[in-house]
Amino acid sequence: MFECVLLQFVLGWLGQIMGAVIKNSALPTHDENACTSPSILRIAPHPPRVEFFTSQLSTPSERTRRHQKRMGVWKTDQLAPVHVSTPTSGMSDLAAREPTTVLGVFKGVVSHLPHGRALSIKKDGEWVTHTWQQYNEISQQFARALIHVGVEPHEVVNVLGPNCPEWLFTNMGSIMAGAVIAGVYVTSTPEACQYISAHCDAKVVVVSDKAQLDKYLSVVDQLPKLKALVVWSEADVPQETNCSVPIYSFSDFLRLGENVEARLLDERMAAQLPGHCCTLIYTSGTTGPPKAVMISHDNLTWTVAAAMNTLPALGDAKRTVSFLPLSHVAAQILDIHLPLAIGSEVYFAGPDALRGGLLGTLQEVRPNFFFGVPRVWEKMMESLKEKLGGAPEGLKKSLLTWAMVQGAENAEQSQYGVTPRLSLSFWAADYLLLGKVRSALGLDECTTFLTGAAPIAPDVIRYFSTLNIPLYELFGQSECTGPHSTNTPDKWKIGSVGPEMEGTKTRIDSDTGEIQYTGRHIFMGYLKDEAATKAALDDDGWLYSGDVGEIDKDGFLSITGRIKEIIITSGGENVPPILIENALKAELPVLANVVVIGEQRKFLTFLCSLRVEPDVVTGAPTDKLDKTALAVAKEIGSKATTVPEAQECEKFRKHIEDGMARANAKAASRAQQLQKFFIIPREFSLDGNELTPTMKVKRAVVETKYNQEIEDIMPNRF
Repeated sequence: MFECVLLQFVLGWLGQIMGAVIKNSALPTHDENACTSPSILRIAPHPPRVEFFTSQLSTPSERTRRHQKRMGVWKTDQLAPVHVSTPTSGMSDLAAREPTTVLGVFKGVVSHLPHGRALSIKKDGEWVTHTWQQYNEISQQFARALIHVGVEPHEVVNVLGPNCPEWLFTNMGSIMAGAVIAGVYVTSTPEACQYISAHCDAKVVVVSDKAQLDKYLSVVDQLPKLKALVVWSEADVPQETNCSVPIYSFSDFLRLGENVEARLLDERMAAQLPGHCCTLIYTSGTTGPPKAVMISHDNLTWTVAAAMNTLPALGDAKRTVSFLPLSHVAAQILDIHLPLAIGSEVYFAGPDALRGGLLGTLQEVRPNFFFGVPRVWEKMMESLKEKLGGAPEGLKKSLLTWAMVQGAENAEQSQYGVTPRLSLSFWAADYLLLGKVRSALGLDECTTFLTGAAPIAPDVIRYFSTLNIPLYELFGQSECTGPHSTNTPDKWKIGSVGPEMEGTKTRIDSDTGEIQYTGRHIFMGYLKDEAATKAALDDDGWLYSGDVGEIDKDGFLSITGRIKEIIITSGGENVPPILIENALKAELPVLANVVVIGEQRKFLTFLCSLRVEPDVVTGAPTDKLDKTALAVAKEIGSKATTVPEAQECEKFRKHIEDGMARANAKAASRAQQLQKFFIIPREFSLDGNELTPTMKVKRAVVETKYNQEIEDIMPNRF
């Protein structure tokens, strides 16, 4: 009786405090036979889990063996395949898995689930779905059009646009034609677009709309090898232009291939090898011009197999939400290649996903796994704290606190591979409260929660663990096709990035502390950059990651910094800035970003930005303090409501000084203690060029931009 009364009471209260968050799901029952596309009469339901690698596990052909004999360990030319090493002893079965191509996997899912749901996007308020067969047919049409305009095998196609089915049609169609696909971030400037397309000698560029087309029209004269520009939106194709290359709408471009013989396309697809380059991932360029990471078919297919082996729940996923830029390797693995392997459906979030629209999509789709960069999780945490923290004092507040304590205790017991004893208290807390919070986030059917691409503060992971959202941090980079190590449900330590994936090896350089690793996920090389390739990859296939870390006695890897970011003070001390920056942000929630300065200086200082409200339309940072910062201002007795006011406010400065003192008290040595700081006038942003598309800080850009301010607070280098 008491439980029934308590349940009614809690649900009523939770409905009040989270009413603004919870929306009615457009897909409440997830009827696998339902489909909003008028051209599709029936969508087949998902069968039991099937991996579409299986049809490719045959013995290597003599042709494959002959090619492998003359392949090297690495390449800098996308025309030449690399040798795919499949050891017969001394490694796991996963490491010895038979190589296959992306097209081999795609063929498997299309033949097994021709009428299954593959890609869904919202148009005019309704979800429109493409089946796997339609995905295949449109991709083949695009491939034939590429052949028609003269794109040869191993030549490059660029794509620039938001996440949508057309991005994937362009991607798969290019692969079918034997071309290499290279994504360009939508935030790229015309100069960056020109650099990438010229560097890879792109023959065709596909863009989403007029805004992206205009970038290329302004630099097209500097791209003499370009054969065609394609625009997804027909309305954005200019009627008159002086452009030196033809401009097609996507639908018109598809029609170009109608008379291309099927035989020609079949030959292109049959000629591809697992060791051929499949895609180029351009690095974010935090330390210089972006490099083109050459990723092979085997890199992609093997990495997906390794990820599913490491996190088996991924293989059971039926739905995922695509919102991170598809030009990034993580999105390519999770939104393109994992769905090929398991036949899961991809829902595309709208272009406003990172400006507040993501929540609505999650609530409708209710994905089975979710990967977010740290900033996504941080924003989600802030929103939850604001809403849940608004609960009135008394019994309701006590119930929420009690529930989160149960979640924290369960998470603590879950670490280190120990299965927690499911207590009645935790079960009640999860049933009565925590599960309702996950439902409000659209994550109640999610079994795997992941974060990566940048460091995340352990406190963020701990917060979500109180809600029974175990957030598994992973580590990797473009050069290893995404993941190398990850926490998992049975191997989890907060503050680490988990053990290495099966089939890979890791070592730590005894002199520099650099993390080095090898496996079939290691890239082919940097396009047209032999010097950089030799610096990153040795002749035995070991990748020099550039990250500094350590492996504990249980095999868990921890990241302590990057070699290029390690600060060497004038006294010769080596200082890892990331650890200090995380400590500062933990002490001072009012700070949005922190950059520690001290290279060849007598002491350390830092630049910091305050938390501000984003522009509701553009998402760009304003100078208005956000709710967290305003709450801090109220707490310390400051009347500041904007960044300029906070810069001039002594109470704000005192608050930051006190936080700096607390961080200093926990520093590993005196050399890692901070002495001064400067509040920058504007939060870091993509538009300001201080952040990469995955929200990593470009330290060199920040230090150059604020060089005078740095000199003012620490004028003497030695």
